[in-house]
Amino acid sequence: MLKRLQRIATSIVHANPWWEYKRDEYSRPDGTPGEYFYVHTRGSAFCVPVLPDGSVVMVRQYRYLNQRESLEFPGGGIQDSSPADAAQRELAEETGYSCNTLHKLGAFNPFNGVTDEICHVFCASELLPGASQPEASEEFEIVVLSPATVSTYIQSGEIWDGMTIAAWHLFQAHNK
Repeated sequence: MLKRLQRIATSIVHANPWWEYKRDEYSRPDGTPGEYFYVHTRGSAFCVPVLPDGSVVMVRQYRYLNQRESLEFPGGGIQDSSPADAAQRELAEETGYSCNTLHKLGAFNPFNGVTDEICHVFCASELLPGASQPEASEEFEIVVLSPATVSTYIQSGEIWDGMTIAAWHLFQAHNK
């Protein structure tokens, strides 16, 4: 059995409203001290919004770090709510849709060597249209795609966001 690593101390290097950059002191498997830097979040929530004809609603937005547009499922950070409430909030903010049915598909860690974040993924159905309400730093284009097109776009690299790709995998696993 692998040894459980013992945390000795934690400090916050930097914090903002969305995440904290932390430094842990810990005991390595051989007993010597080590340090580990990572991003701590309250988690995130994504949803795959499904229209009655089976097509899915996505958002195109500009991603600053990669200096390019990205086609993604609506999602974002969990603030002071449950993952389901955060998924519904992000769906409304980014697409304008609300939903009558929200079903949890699963959860995953997007980059387990760098963050402790857990991303919760939901399927949103029985959608009701409305007006999107992006934050001041956001701009969205709503895109509706067939499931086959989503898969083709992932294979071609048109969809390159890892959280969207993982959410799509969970969605497909539940819809076989």
